[in-house]
Amino acid sequence: MDPNAVKTELVLILDYGSQYTHLITRRIRSLSVFSLCVSGTSPLKSITDLNPRVVILSGGPHSVHTPDSPSFPAGFTEWAQANGVFVLGVCYGLQLIVQRLGGVVKVGEKQEYGRMEVEVERNTGIFGSKKVEDKQLVWMSHGDEVVKLPEGFEVVARSQQGSVAAIESPARRFYGLQYHPEVTHSPEGMETLRYFLFDICKVSAGWSMENVLDEEIKVIKSTVGAEDHVICALSGGVDSTVAATLVHKAIGDRLHCIFVDNGLLRFKERERVMETFEKDLHLPVTCVDATEQFLSKLKGVVDPETKRKIIGREFICIFDAFAHDLEQKLGRKPTYLVQGTLYPDVIESCPPPGSGRTHSHTIKSHHNVGGLPKDMKLKLIEPLKLLFKDEVRELGRILDVPQGFLKRHPFPGPGLAVRVLGDVTQGNALDILRLVDEIFIQSIKDAGLYDTIWQAFAVFLPVRSVGVQGDQRTHSHVVALRAVTSQDGMTADWYYFEHKFLDDVSRKICNSVRGVNRVVQDITSKPPSTIEWE
Repeated sequence: MDPNAVKTELVLILDYGSQYTHLITRRIRSLSVFSLCVSGTSPLKSITDLNPRVVILSGGPHSVHTPDSPSFPAGFTEWAQANGVFVLGVCYGLQLIVQRLGGVVKVGEKQEYGRMEVEVERNTGIFGSKKVEDKQLVWMSHGDEVVKLPEGFEVVARSQQGSVAAIESPARRFYGLQYHPEVTHSPEGMETLRYFLFDICKVSAGWSMENVLDEEIKVIKSTVGAEDHVICALSGGVDSTVAATLVHKAIGDRLHCIFVDNGLLRFKERERVMETFEKDLHLPVTCVDATEQFLSKLKGVVDPETKRKIIGREFICIFDAFAHDLEQKLGRKPTYLVQGTLYPDVIESCPPPGSGRTHSHTIKSHHNVGGLPKDMKLKLIEPLKLLFKDEVRELGRILDVPQGFLKRHPFPGPGLAVRVLGDVTQGNALDILRLVDEIFIQSIKDAGLYDTIWQAFAVFLPVRSVGVQGDQRTHSHVVALRAVTSQDGMTADWYYFEHKFLDDVSRKICNSVRGVNRVVQDITSKPPSTIEWE
């Protein structure tokens, strides 16, 4: 998808490191307005080339007082005003506007964190739909506060402690909110964003997955030559399947799919996935059994990042061999490789603003094929790289991918290698994990919980525990169960199972899987943890 195709209505978020930044992107897209998130320290040209209608400066953990605090590039405010671009600062973004435009921000005498009430002082601009003295609960998260506004700005709302909660300069099209409207803890936050975009900025809502489908087919047809052939690596997950279905719709039989059994798949995954590809999706798929190739290279490896890179290299070797075989068969080399890269993969591969590292959209090393070598012979097609997971599922629905397949929980590119902590080839760790995971997932389905949970899986821990089974002392393995709720994987909360469910699952696992005598549950949210273990 080319952002230039919708650039006249683009809302661009400059990311300054807030854990909520990507929620802004999602919230705006939920209003049928296209939004993108880029580094807050991006060069001015990369911002202006996108020609956004609106720019939102995100929150972040930094203080505008520190010399190395991240900021928008020189010339940004002049460009925005000269081109009629609306700018909204959120939390740190508000303080950045104030500090850069001549106001004063100081360390607050009373820091504000969590839910807090704010009161409207002026029913103009961003609070034009409110009445003076209207109150609302919002989510605050700041230690610094504004003590002097730049020329031409006015306070339009204050917190219950008297701190500046919202500012604006309609003449300059600059607005600011000290709180986070994008989180659910600000109940009226979506109403504020909606009013800002549609009533203040006059943005038109018209972006949809149907638009994305039509646009992507045009892009693929214009990119892939009339005689070019394309390879697609199918993992069995939603992302690569939707990507393959989309490309197949665009170029037909010139797409050649490959499904690799790397020995790191779930219980009967190979048989189940291939049946879906052949019977339901009618995709041309070649299955390659490379179990020995992968596991031999992973023997003795315990570092998770090293595992990912090894798996990535082996995938590339297999794709190159597959491409060579196709060349012999077709009489011409395949030109492109399709990947199901998603927007969160792009975002999460970027160094955090203020880290001192160059911001780039290099895909994180483990995604899909584990990081692509510079000398790779195939060019990339990534038709989903600007979409979130739930948007991909909606696109798949439009493409008639079966609902049962679209609702599958995400599965990592490196497979069970990142769910077996330590050496995946040691003992029978993979066999144990497959059986535990199958019991856990089937129990979730039997309880009618599968569609409620965003992702669930089991983890093999590199520890042994003393237990008693069959009146005998055992020294067996420990497994962990992880289940989270989320919208797009950027943030997540652990799922609250009923005690009876956990009791039943634990008993089934310990009674059915030889070598396991202890089951634990992961009750950590993201952040501070990630969803996967590694």
